[in-house]
Amino acid sequence: MESGEIQPWLFQVEPYQGESLSHFLGRFRRANDLTPTGLGTAAGLGGAIARWEKFRFNPPPSHQQLEALAAVVGVEAHRLAQMLPPAGVGMKHEPIRLCGACYAQVPCHRIEWQFKVTQGCDRHQLRLLSECPNCGARFKVPALWVDGWCQRCFMRFGKMVKCQKAFEH
Repeated sequence: MESGEIQPWLFQVEPYQGESLSHFLGRFRRANDLTPTGLGTAAGLGGAIARWEKFRFNPPPSHQQLEALAAVVGVEAHRLAQMLPPAGVGMKHEPIRLCGACYAQVPCHRIEWQFKVTQGCDRHQLRLLSECPNCGARFKVPALWVDGWCQRCFMRFGKMVKCQKAFEH
């Protein structure tokens, strides 16, 4: 067998409905033991992966960039585009926010939690958390969420729902 016949392979990661690109990229990288630089190199995107994991979408990813990423991660470019903020919607880079009730149902960071216009969770009528209610640590970027808990005190994100306050529109 010639070395040219050997094809690299990667573990596929299925995106969650409403998942942020940051969270998806982190899950994909961990499943395949890749760094942001390694994934960026594989997709021919350089440092873009590291920027996107931090919600830095200025300039927004182009269709060509999403196609290049799609070829590596095995998810269609239009599906990757759904993990980005809609055109004209401002993003909060910090603090990272979450709804513990949503996370308990589907363990992923939702892109809508970082929209500037989002004040609370419409599904559960709860205010979003921007820090651990147990120890006060700010949440890391979703690409770094490995086990679904606070990196300082290990309180599970899903258990944080009991500390969320009611939200009314």
